[in-house]
Amino acid sequence: MNLYINGGRGEIVEKMRFVIITGLSGAGKSQAVRCFEDLGYFCIDNLPPLLIPKFAELALQSEGKINRIALVSDIRGGEFFASLQEALQTLEEIGAAYEVLFLEASDDVLIRRFKETRRRHPLATVGSITEGLKKERKLLAEIRARADKLIDTSFLSPQELKQEIKAIYAPDGKQENILITLVAFGFKYGIPLDADLVFDVRFLPNPHYIENLRPLTGNHELVKEYVWQWSITYQFFEKLLDLIQFLIPCYIKEGKPQLVIAIGCTGGKHRSVALVNELGKILQGKNYPVVKEYRDIERV
Repeated sequence: MNLYINGGRGEIVEKMRFVIITGLSGAGKSQAVRCFEDLGYFCIDNLPPLLIPKFAELALQSEGKINRIALVSDIRGGEFFASLQEALQTLEEIGAAYEVLFLEASDDVLIRRFKETRRRHPLATVGSITEGLKKERKLLAEIRARADKLIDTSFLSPQELKQEIKAIYAPDGKQENILITLVAFGFKYGIPLDADLVFDVRFLPNPHYIENLRPLTGNHELVKEYVWQWSITYQFFEKLLDLIQFLIPCYIKEGKPQLVIAIGCTGGKHRSVALVNELGKILQGKNYPVVKEYRDIERV
């Protein structure tokens, strides 16, 4: 379903997707909401049902700034969860179309998960996990019956759950592309902590030792010409590009939302910058979203 924002004269101004995630404890709701975050949804975990219509009204007034929303509401809300049906009715009254995603799993799988994580079932404060699950299934029977989508996670890995959510809820039914961040850095200042791949180009001829190039950066044409005049630069870059073009589809298939590739030289000012620029140009030409960062370019 789609949520429509009506303008002052009743015309459709923007379209919104509003997903309410609920289901059995241990069925993967926390994993699911992280998947929605990766898809660009505005996410809230463990929102009391009575606040759902209030948030929907705020979204309606955002003039399209918030157009994808995923909210988790479940029995962790205690007595407040009983008002979920009332909240859904209110959404319908204010014209906010919504979808309910219900996650479930078999009792034996859920019991094993609780034991592995050493967590207590929310309804098993007194009694066994089995009794808690029995109570929970009874409490959730009505909302389960009106769910738009049921996903049984009994035999799904976290990655498989992510792929299923992407297939259903990604914008326009398409999986979003991986975001590639290219970081030029200097080893003398340390390796970027968030780097997935790190490449060392300190073996390339260094413009730092050329007097007229020293104050310039890899963004300057003269430095670029110097770095790329050596055959070893082309040999290395060809192998680097081949590796990265092999890896990116593998990371996309695995469901990785962002890939950080760090290329380092001594100071992060010349060689690393020149190679990041060239790699970014090629990847952008292949329609990958690319962000370039020159972490140490301003350092002395």
